Amino acid sequence: SIEFLIYLPVVFLLYWFVFKPLRWQNLFVVIASYVFYGWWDWRFLLLIALTTFCSYMSGILLDRNEGNRKKQKWISAGNIILNLAILCVFKYCNFFGENLAILLSALGWEADWVTLDILLPVGISFYTFQALSYTIDVYQHKIKPTYDIVAFFAFISFFPQLVAGPIERATNLLPQFLKVRSFSYEQAVDGMRQILWGLFKKMVVADNCAIAVNSIFADYQSLDGSHLLLGAIFFTFQIYGDFSGYSDIAIGTARLFGINLMRNFNYPYFSRDIAEFWRRWHISLTTWFRDYIYFPLGGSRCSKWKTMRNTAIIFLVSGFWHGANWTFVCWGAYHAFLFFPLLLLGKNRKYTDVVAKDRLLPSVKEVFQMLITFMLVVIGWIIFRAETIHQAWDYIVCMVTKFHFSMPAHGKDPLIYIAILLIIEWLQRQKQFGLQLEEKGIFRHRAVRWTIYYIVFIATFLLAGKQEEFIYFQF
Repeated sequence: SIEFLIYLPVVFLLYWFVFKPLRWQNLFVVIASYVFYGWWDWRFLLLIALTTFCSYMSGILLDRNEGNRKKQKWISAGNIILNLAILCVFKYCNFFGENLAILLSALGWEADWVTLDILLPVGISFYTFQALSYTIDVYQHKIKPTYDIVAFFAFISFFPQLVAGPIERATNLLPQFLKVRSFSYEQAVDGMRQILWGLFKKMVVADNCAIAVNSIFADYQSLDGSHLLLGAIFFTFQIYGDFSGYSDIAIGTARLFGINLMRNFNYPYFSRDIAEFWRRWHISLTTWFRDYIYFPLGGSRCSKWKTMRNTAIIFLVSGFWHGANWTFVCWGAYHAFLFFPLLLLGKNRKYTDVVAKDRLLPSVKEVFQMLITFMLVVIGWIIFRAETIHQAWDYIVCMVTKFHFSMPAHGKDPLIYIAILLIIEWLQRQKQFGLQLEEKGIFRHRAVRWTIYYIVFIATFLLAGKQEEFIYFQF
């Protein structure tokens, strides 16, 4: 947005040239972050402040009760329950109310009073999980609690990743706010390159795909199967360009301020099976569920059936985390069922390396594996995108039974942009992001690198689709 293009350089200059002492720098981060979040709706600043303060105090109380494990358990449980209760009220109250009303209506009782109209705060799932991880890590002695309240508020509210991740761990992000940071030209330039690549993915790929996706899903019953297949593929790249694009912008912006955030995407559509896909998609969330739910349940260190139970729980909770709709739960269950065969055969960790490593082209087998995995993911995204489970099923049935090829309106441009994205990311699949150019070969020439940057910059703004809000803001 224009506002962010003004906001970012002003904050950058003040951060490095005015607020130089560490405590003042952290305080400025908190103020800038609260302005950033409050720009959407200032009323919810009280909510994030409450979550932050309670989590901060939980760490202090855990430290003061060291040695009294029973009391520490109650302290950590209290903060976890409080934060989850806040999340449930704002994110799931409408869902449970509406479903309870349907149930009571089926029993012959009127229940209009059950349904409420509660506004969902942007990013509440992200910062809540980030706060929860701190309390759990302190309780498990993975990190020492901090008494620096300003640094802790900066850790929770850091604006680049506040509303859509990556979901950071205290073990990675909090220590960076407790030590003096110095400006690095190389780090800042690398951050700018990643921001540019994120903008391309969001504005050119995602926003152009969104035009076709919205049109197709709104009128899917009157369209033929080829339109529906392309609509599903376009949404597959819309959500990837949208979400991974935001992550690139967030990580790159953080690097401008001397902060390193964790990687959130690792070219997931080049995965050879579903297990590999989930190691490469929304990494900060999948590892959060792994560390704080899957491992405590026993992980894979138990019988096959219990491991399958643990896996099912993770996928169902992941689906429900994404939104208060049965479609998200169904999407999570769908991926769980895709994962089970790999788990039972002991092949869920078969592919942990880069596909076609040190080779330009994949083998025929790898192409086949990637295509099969991709199409399974596409079907999942249909469920994710649909408004109801019935609509998702109807969309898939129409796509299969009414198939004959024709190009939908607004379909050619997205296909070109998707092809460009795939080519660049395939060539760069061993790098952190698409525009991370090593100074080797032709790229050792500064003029060549800058020519590429300018081409991407100009193309981003000339080819940008109609501006769409980031999809994951709603989660």
